[in-house]
Amino acid sequence: MNMRNQWPVLPIVAGLASGLLTGCGSGSGDSGGTGSAMVMGMSDDVLATDPASGYDPGSWLLFDNVFQSLLSFPKGGTEPQPELAKECTFTDSRATVYQCTLKDGLKFSNGDPLTSKDVKFSFDRMLKINDPSGPAIMFPMLGRVDTPDAKTVVFHLKSSDATFPSKIASGAGSIVDHRQYDANGLRTDHKAIGSGPYKLDSFDKDQAVFSVNGNYQGTAEVKNSGVTLKFFHDDRAALKKALLDGKVDIAYRGLSASDIAGLDQQEGKGVDVIEGSSAEVQHLVFNMNDPVAGKLGVRKAMAYLVDRDALIKNVYQGTATPLYSIIPAGIVGHNTAFFDTYGARPSQAKAAAALRAAGITGKVRLTLWSTPSRYGPATDEELKAIAGQLNASGLFDADVKSVAFGQYEKNIAAGKYGVYVKGWVPDYPDADNFTAPFFGKGNVLDNNYSNRTITGTLIPDTAAQSDRAATDKDFGQLQNIVATELPVLPVWQAKQYAVVRDGVYGLEYCLDASTVFRFWELSKS
Repeated sequence: MNMRNQWPVLPIVAGLASGLLTGCGSGSGDSGGTGSAMVMGMSDDVLATDPASGYDPGSWLLFDNVFQSLLSFPKGGTEPQPELAKECTFTDSRATVYQCTLKDGLKFSNGDPLTSKDVKFSFDRMLKINDPSGPAIMFPMLGRVDTPDAKTVVFHLKSSDATFPSKIASGAGSIVDHRQYDANGLRTDHKAIGSGPYKLDSFDKDQAVFSVNGNYQGTAEVKNSGVTLKFFHDDRAALKKALLDGKVDIAYRGLSASDIAGLDQQEGKGVDVIEGSSAEVQHLVFNMNDPVAGKLGVRKAMAYLVDRDALIKNVYQGTATPLYSIIPAGIVGHNTAFFDTYGARPSQAKAAAALRAAGITGKVRLTLWSTPSRYGPATDEELKAIAGQLNASGLFDADVKSVAFGQYEKNIAAGKYGVYVKGWVPDYPDADNFTAPFFGKGNVLDNNYSNRTITGTLIPDTAAQSDRAATDKDFGQLQNIVATELPVLPVWQAKQYAVVRDGVYGLEYCLDASTVFRFWELSKS
């Protein structure tokens, strides 16, 4: 189904939050599990319980809590830390051999020992199954996995990739019990056996029930006795009612911008709006082979006319922030290339000059394509507002058409759309994940854009740089090239929101750029 690096469902509200939180918990399941049980509701579905398949936000929420990876992201942090592993390091200067040593006495929730055999099995299995709805697409660089002994795992990469630690720290690095999973096929019984802070007790179309895993050994300190996750299947009104009626403690992923804004302004309702940071983004994408959008003058004119501030105010009601580059704020390497090139305020004069320079006379006829079933109910409204901005300049005759997601993706692949919307939930919080999937070889945009400097030099060089802060210059050059050639137009960056009942705590540690929702941080009085 919906692969995260092929533009999964974004939260309905978006924008940028304040600075990241710092610090991380330590301990094991023995140090928690005595607090109240929590009930959380969300409008997203969990599409898989098998980590070789799931690649959507709901499924990764489950994986992050039921399974462990060798490394994990601390709350508020973007640098992976040891989790199952005692230590991990590249053993060569080219970042092609990565070795991890496991902690002692690791167990799965069913009591089975967890060794290097399970780690190798998990990665080999994921790559062999290569499910189109799974995370195998993240690991084209992985050649083989060796296990010299029960506690040592050695990854041999086909090409340099300094972001490999971040990739295996994500839900894609979930380790499964080799005794409980078929090496050749996906699990279909909706059960999950992992070594994370929680066990999955039951799973059906309406809810998933989690209890604390007493065998857990890791960095999480569990502050509740279990979590029930209720699915509202895109019924936002029902989710909001359940929250206000006290049927759920937390509403996450699903309330509209107007719901968030309204609840935030109401006191005495017994609920609080919690805001966190996010690296989710949305772009307009241009088909470079389209007879209209393929013309640089048209794309420049649009870049000069789109008023992001107005979109944030009128469509997202202040629950978003303007995005002026392909790498979002809060991620190392971010710059403001589009702000520097096109400014923050619309300019009809500059737009008209760009069209004239391209020899374009008369109004530009253009259709903006949308799919709200994928990117939220505000998507159509947003694109209609953008079309209105373009038309108000007197330079465009733009309209909006909206289609179901399945047909939308097929038509994009067939090159039928000139301008279309895409959203992105990062797999891991590194600039590489906002550049290589979009502008590298075989990228996911399907917009016929390629730049040799980006594919031949900048992406390989940044991938090989183990000091991620040292990639600033190259990522800056990459962003500047994209701003000049305009294969995409960044629009906004997300905030994450959750709405909680009074007395519920810990949500601020669940809403950060790592995209890890940490059940273990939740508690209530």
